Amino acid sequence: MKKRNFTAPSGATIAFTELGFGTAPLGNLFRPLTEKDAQATLDAAWKAGLRYYDTAPLYGLGLSETRLNHFLRGKKRQDYAISTKVGRLLSPCAPDERTGIGKFFDTPSRREVFDYTYDGIMRSLEFSLERLGIDSVDILFVHDIDVFTHKSVEARDAHVRTLMEHGYRALIRLRDEKVIKAFGAGINEWQVAETLTRAGDFDIFLLAGRYTLLEQEALNSFLPLCQERGVGIVLGGPYNSGILATGAKPGAMYNYEAAPKAILDRVKKIEAICARHKVKLAQAALRFPLTHPSVVSVIPGAVAPKEVALNIKTMSSKIPKALWRDLKAEGLMHKDAPVPR
Repeated sequence: MKKRNFTAPSGATIAFTELGFGTAPLGNLFRPLTEKDAQATLDAAWKAGLRYYDTAPLYGLGLSETRLNHFLRGKKRQDYAISTKVGRLLSPCAPDERTGIGKFFDTPSRREVFDYTYDGIMRSLEFSLERLGIDSVDILFVHDIDVFTHKSVEARDAHVRTLMEHGYRALIRLRDEKVIKAFGAGINEWQVAETLTRAGDFDIFLLAGRYTLLEQEALNSFLPLCQERGVGIVLGGPYNSGILATGAKPGAMYNYEAAPKAILDRVKKIEAICARHKVKLAQAALRFPLTHPSVVSVIPGAVAPKEVALNIKTMSSKIPKALWRDLKAEGLMHKDAPVPR
C-alpha cells in the first residue's frame, strides 16, 4: 500500500497509507458485528498493508477503541498511525437511555456528554488511551463541532467558542508534550474547518464527505487555505454515505439519508461518463480525493475481509485521464479540482 508522509505545520511527520481504515463500523454501526469478525477484518486490513486507523469514543460507545486494543496488542507502535477524537465524554446510564439506539447495536450503556473544555479534552484522551491500551495517539480530532451534529449555527458557534477559549489550550499542551503529534477536527462541514484554521494552529482535519467526486465546494476557499498553510486532510465518507458506491439507484443514501432527486440526477450523469470510460463509479470516487495535494489518506470503512479486499481493488484501479477531462467539460467537476496529469 502506497504511503504518504505528512509533515504537519507543527513540524511533526506522520506516515499515512493512501487507504486508511475507518473503524466506525467496528462499533456495531447499523448492525452488530462479532468480536471474531471484527478482528478478522482488522487482520485483513493489516495484511493488505493498511497502516492508518481512525477511531473515536462515539463509535460503539467505546467498542471500536477496545476492539483496536485487541488488534494492536503486540504490534510495534512505530509501525502504524492512529487517530482518535475528543469532544464527547461517555457517561454510564440505563440501557434505554444510551446514545445511538437504532444506530449502534450491542454496545455498552453509555450516554454522550459533549465537552469541548480543557478538562473535557484531557479526560477524553485519558479514557481513550485506556481503551486503546497505548500511551499516545498520532492525531487528536475534535469531534463533530458542526451544525450537522448540534442542529443550529448558534449551538455550533457556542461550542467553537468553548473550544477556542478553553479546550484549545489542552490540544496545544498535548502536542507540546508529544502525547500527540498533531491535532485538528473531525467534522461534516468544511466551513467550520476553515473557521478553525483561521482561528488557531490546527494541523489536519478529517473531513467527512465534503470533498468527493460529487462535492468540491471546499475548493472555493478552504482547500486553497490548507495548501497555503500546509494543513492536511484525511477524507472520510468518500462515497457520500453510499451513493457514490451504489450509484443512483432507488433508495441510494446521501448524507445518511435517502438521496434527493437533484443528487440522484447529478450522480446519474457522473455514472454515464464513468461508463463511457469503462470505469466503475466507486473506482473514480475512491481515487478522486487523493489527487488533491492536501489529502493524505482516504478512509472508507469495512466490516468483513472481503470488503477490505474490495477497497484495495477499487483503489488500485486505473483511471483514464480523459474521464476527469470529460467531467470538467460537462460541468460535473469543479474547474479547479486537481486531477492526474
